[in-house]
Amino acid sequence: MLVLLAGIFVVHIATVIMLFVSTISNVWMVGSSNFGAATSGLWQLCNKSCTELVVNSDDEASLKTVQAFMILSIIFSVIALIMFIVQLFTLEKGKRFYVTGAFMLVCWLCILIGVSIYTARFTGHIPLSTNTHHGYCFILAWICFCFSFIIGILYLVLRKK
Repeated sequence: MLVLLAGIFVVHIATVIMLFVSTISNVWMVGSSNFGAATSGLWQLCNKSCTELVVNSDDEASLKTVQAFMILSIIFSVIALIMFIVQLFTLEKGKRFYVTGAFMLVCWLCILIGVSIYTARFTGHIPLSTNTHHGYCFILAWICFCFSFIIGILYLVLRKK
């Protein structure tokens, strides 16, 4: 049981770190332009130097929504991690980690909404670029989506021994 708790804890910490990296880094889309490789993230568009990501007025609300949901996912994941540690020391034997699992499933839902909106609205969206494909931050976000769901379900069924 201790090994299972340690494993879930390590995967949870890895998920938090990957969420931070995927939200902060600007490699959600990668393409090639006249000036070399171009990358686009949630915040900036980078060629040789980085500038603020400029989108048309129709997509601006979508971009702000993606940014907000990715930040919310980080917040809920960190809260779930803190709640797990708190419940680990205060929960009675035989009780389940319901609060931690609920926070992690809310994190999962935030990731789902944010990455789905990005996929629908911004895939292939790098101005003056060709051969665009998804970058590692986009892939990390989907990996965090899977991990947060698995961890959330494990927290719900896990009992303190």
